Amino acid sequence: MTTPFRRRVEHVDTDASGVVHFSRYVSLMETVVLEFLEDREAGLTALAEQGVDLAVTQLQVSYSRPMTYRDVVVGHAHVEHVGGAKFRATAVLSREPDAVLATGSLTFAAVDPTTGGPVPLPAALRQTLKGIAADAGLDAGQRAAAAPGAHA
Repeated sequence: MTTPFRRRVEHVDTDASGVVHFSRYVSLMETVVLEFLEDREAGLTALAEQGVDLAVTQLQVSYSRPMTYRDVVVGHAHVEHVGGAKFRATAVLSREPDAVLATGSLTFAAVDPTTGGPVPLPAALRQTLKGIAADAGLDAGQRAAAAPGAHA
């Protein structure tokens, strides 16, 4: 299991009243998802090695509580759906210890880095993403039991 994304809100992230602008939530959510994928060898580095980039094609955010100066924000992500050229991931931002601040769903499309046009997800990466998505529905015990080399 990887360490969740963790970041303290800085002064530069806030307005004069110490509240984080709504657009910063989206930026943090994208970072949470991309770091989650990088940790699983399915992020921008792996895509670039195969000549593919990502573009966000759809975004949906639900805001629950304000994020403020000096809050420690923890982010978690999981992959929900994987298609031939797109995948959808969810990011949850929480204030430590457990107050949910916002939840977002981001749809990413594979694109050619030169033209920006759509391309299929590389087959190996698509399989990795599907494995991550399948793991999202399992609890920690189920993931351990399903891991290669695990004994029943």
